[in-house]
Amino acid sequence: MRALVRETRLHPGALIAPLFICPGEGIRRPISSMPGVFNLSIDEAIRDAGEAAKLGIGGFLLFGLPESKDEAGSGAWHEDGIVQRALRAMKRERALDSALLIADVCLCEYTSHGHCGMVRKDGEGHEIENDSSVELIARTAASLARAGADVVAPSDMMDGRVAAIRSSLDDADLHDTPVLSYASKFASAFYGPFREAADSAPQFGDRRSYQMDGANRREAMREIELDLMEGADMVLMKPALPYLDIIREARDRFDVPLGAYQVSGEYAMLQAAFERGWLDRERAMMESLVSIRRAGADFIVTYFASAAAKLL
Repeated sequence: MRALVRETRLHPGALIAPLFICPGEGIRRPISSMPGVFNLSIDEAIRDAGEAAKLGIGGFLLFGLPESKDEAGSGAWHEDGIVQRALRAMKRERALDSALLIADVCLCEYTSHGHCGMVRKDGEGHEIENDSSVELIARTAASLARAGADVVAPSDMMDGRVAAIRSSLDDADLHDTPVLSYASKFASAFYGPFREAADSAPQFGDRRSYQMDGANRREAMREIELDLMEGADMVLMKPALPYLDIIREARDRFDVPLGAYQVSGEYAMLQAAFERGWLDRERAMMESLVSIRRAGADFIVTYFASAAAKLL
């Protein structure tokens, strides 16, 4: 009876698994703050992705750990960059034909300073240069799409990046590549473990000058509306569990595909409770995912993707 009248349903196709791609072969490096998640060389990432694809998950969100970094984050748009190589290799795998390959578009993993854009020294401090950053982010998106990304997903939160990306894609004759914009991305304490996973912690300051204030619901709606006006095809909300009200309001306002990212800190705190026996692993995992889906997310980026798909 409960199954018959259930209002909110999860299915594997609505789950997206993040992958952290690193150089080398046979590399499977555990991330200490995220049990069960690894930095993977391309061959290992293909193996894991193939197993996950058999479970029917919707796709993968790719992040890169380059061999070297510089102030401009040039590894992000290099045609032989780590994610570009991974995309080309994954596109050759028949086992992954049914999975969507989404490429995160940002500079933070590739810059020596760890910020999402270009940095200018400003007196005693530093300032993020929005416009010059947008140029590089658009260049990165086109490079990733050429390499085989089905979707490009800008996560930098620079103003005007969606319009610049759309223009860059169109100029490269990549008209059919959609943009999944991290339109509502809050400056959150829940990103901590990710910065270990992607080696992207800022070397100075923080990201509050370009990520959103968690107290501002109306601002989030304006940010989403602006990105849609600039040409975003889909939007992503981040984090998920602390911002379910934002997901719900966005779902009520905007008739576009909408995703939510259950971020590293959300995953880590649940894993910590599981390891101590404080929460039932399967029930708490599934309840957290159902809550995000119930709030209005069409799809969920989650480190639980494979584990949840097995249960489903």
